[in-house]
Amino acid sequence: MLLIDEIDRADDEFEAFLLELLSDWAVTVPELGTVRARVPPVTVLTSNRTRDVHDALKRRCLYHWVEQPDVAREVAIVRLRAPEVAGDLARQVAGAVAAIRDLGLYKPPGIAETIDWARALAVLGGSTLDAESAAATLGSVVKYREDGQRVREHGLEALVREGVARSA
Repeated sequence: MLLIDEIDRADDEFEAFLLELLSDWAVTVPELGTVRARVPPVTVLTSNRTRDVHDALKRRCLYHWVEQPDVAREVAIVRLRAPEVAGDLARQVAGAVAAIRDLGLYKPPGIAETIDWARALAVLGGSTLDAESAAATLGSVVKYREDGQRVREHGLEALVREGVARSA
């Protein structure tokens, strides 16, 4: 298996190199010569769509879109990746992140941000989500100033209530 993560962050030269690799399953390295795969690997490319990849590369791909997990699945992921986070806090944070994703942000938070936010709250000694701790740690989950402003305009108290409601 060959994994090429976040192909949309690669430059044009790497895409050209990748097209050669995918067409021949071989790579030429001047110091080593040509190296060929005995068996073509299953190749997975991931993209966050930060930019479009070239049409030639798109034509060689099958697409599968991965949706955000539901709250219960996200809680399980947080508990696995951040066992120091209390169960109630993990549920409330996952519920609040689900509510944040519904606000139409420029960059909705992913699972990594959910984990980061839960860890930040736990480091501050939190066992439940409240508006004060949410305000102090919002930068863990929201990465753009405009998105933070939209969350604050929505209301941190309302966000906490929604997080609790979605975690039930």
